[in-house]
Amino acid sequence: MTEHIPPSDDPRVAHELLITSTMPLVGHIVRETMGRVPSHVSRDDLTSAGLTALVQAAKAYDAERGVPFERYAATRIRGAILDELRSVDWASRSVRRRARDLEETRTRLTSALGRTPSVAEVASALGMSVEEVAANEDDVARAQILSLHGATTASLDELIPTRAPSPEALLEHQEKLVYLAEAIEELPERLRIVVQDYFFAERPMADIAAELGVTDSRISQMRAEALVLLRDALNSQLEPSLVQPVGKEGGCASRRRESYFAAVAARHAESARRGLTVVEASRGQYDEAG
Repeated sequence: MTEHIPPSDDPRVAHELLITSTMPLVGHIVRETMGRVPSHVSRDDLTSAGLTALVQAAKAYDAERGVPFERYAATRIRGAILDELRSVDWASRSVRRRARDLEETRTRLTSALGRTPSVAEVASALGMSVEEVAANEDDVARAQILSLHGATTASLDELIPTRAPSPEALLEHQEKLVYLAEAIEELPERLRIVVQDYFFAERPMADIAAELGVTDSRISQMRAEALVLLRDALNSQLEPSLVQPVGKEGGCASRRRESYFAAVAARHAESARRGLTVVEASRGQYDEAG
């Protein structure tokens, strides 16, 4: 504990001792934070922010206030790390806004055309180039990787709770993970390959496109289509009111979606009957991705 550091007559030495003796605290807070944020967040960036805050805390610390330095520094370090996360999350918020625009446009066109629109059609409807839509969908897909690992779409502030999740929240989280694994398994084969290879095996889009004999743009479209299906499949089981209709009621596209939702529900019922855990339910996709 830093309050037991031997005093030094040299202020510079005392200052350095205060910092070096408390550096492990930065590592502890960073490790604690990394367990609660998306995998794309850089550990090095958080560590750098934490160490900078530690140095600033040592400069500003006033022992006469009676607050132990470690407690004071921990508050400054956590604040700096949260600021760093917020600076990352601004992109996530803009990505989510673009995701809503793309989704609304794609849903509207699907309903009007009776089929999934092409990237060019979506681009034309939004007044964008095909390249801009593809780039936006790449950003959206990266932002949704967290969802594919069973987390929420909440902001990073909400992903760093001050209290442990309740048993009810843990059970709900577990159920969502199981449904997600089952929904991936029930995707049409080519969409399932795209999801498994892109998100779990982390293969480049160009490699997946070459394997399936399609263009990179088509892979981007398939990935977006799969994410919409996965979202709606989970909602169909957990929040039916959130499922948005696609195409004409009773039409071919609508029937395919309903058949897919029914398959996910049937697989989940079988998993529940057999008492499968989320790891067992998702073993197929992870094994294939590996």
